[in-house]
Amino acid sequence: MSEAHLGYWRPGDDPGHRQFFVLEDDGPFVFESGDALSKVTVAFETWGTLNAARSNAVLVEHALTGDSHVAGPAGPGHPTSGWWDGIVGPGLAVDTDEYFVVCPNVLGGAQGTTGPSSLDEFGVAYGSRFPVTTIRDQVALEVALADHLGIECWFAVIGGSMGGMRALEWAVGYRDRVARLVVLAVGAASTADEIALGSLQVRAIRADANFQGGDYYESGTAPTQGLSLARGLGQFTYRTSDEFEARFSRTPQTGEVPLLGGRYAIESYLEHHGEKLARRFDANSYVVLSEAMNHHDVGRERGGIASALGTIRATTTVIGIDSDRLYPLSLQEVLVRLIAGARPLEIVTSSQGHDAFLLEVDQLGPLLRTALRS
Repeated sequence: MSEAHLGYWRPGDDPGHRQFFVLEDDGPFVFESGDALSKVTVAFETWGTLNAARSNAVLVEHALTGDSHVAGPAGPGHPTSGWWDGIVGPGLAVDTDEYFVVCPNVLGGAQGTTGPSSLDEFGVAYGSRFPVTTIRDQVALEVALADHLGIECWFAVIGGSMGGMRALEWAVGYRDRVARLVVLAVGAASTADEIALGSLQVRAIRADANFQGGDYYESGTAPTQGLSLARGLGQFTYRTSDEFEARFSRTPQTGEVPLLGGRYAIESYLEHHGEKLARRFDANSYVVLSEAMNHHDVGRERGGIASALGTIRATTTVIGIDSDRLYPLSLQEVLVRLIAGARPLEIVTSSQGHDAFLLEVDQLGPLLRTALRS
């Protein structure tokens, strides 16, 4: 591939500067469904320097509403500061003085990589025409990015939640290209509980009158109420009842009286997080990615979960959260039991539930540092 088709990446680019890789000369990108797109763009960011042997590259995979901006301040192309600021950076657990860190925005996403809001060759947003997307489709595109960066084998692949799904898929589907695997707060396949949550979130978005079957981009409106409700459903499962009780209990929102139509503080909290996401994220992307997570199953067409996990060759660290009600420790225990190269399960103690894989930096840092040196 010519230099022009390496996107805008250059060794030594400014850390956290969003770059783009365009896949088009090798033919259409074909999804598992058989649908294809003639041109696909990947937004990604890098930190650190790729060494001469190209052996120090670490792939960091973001979760559902994350993006390529794993570290650094908010800026063009990333409306929020880095989602793992305390983990990735000079001298931190994922040390960018030592490793070349790559974080791509996921296929179907809403922050630069081709997704439902992207324009087709006629300048029309894909909307409802965007193909059904799976975790395997997302990883296939990341493989193309790795090829163009000249990375034959990742020093490590790290991911939590939806990012953990992609990390597992890398280790199973491309086992010779992953030396170390770090998986946080996820399981080998989506459970009925997880599928139930995802489907309810999708229904909330589709029930919004402004959704218009997914083709709302030219209307001047967007299904923000549906997306806000979907996020509220998610936020309820990402945290814990103990945390909610300690923080909010039955306290009314300041200046409001629930018996007179006002809100409780917990209601205001959920509305706030929903509205905050609706300002920066695309509803169609939320649908596409939620359904991709529902389809997650590393054992599909591979002889089952045990057979698939048994093929992993990477030195593996699995991290779970003791209060995670969405991805409970039992799911991580299965991974440790079935992956031959897995170290004993590492457990983060937290009242913050599933979100602890983003928030408990003081506990996660040492675990990740050890995982990268094992």
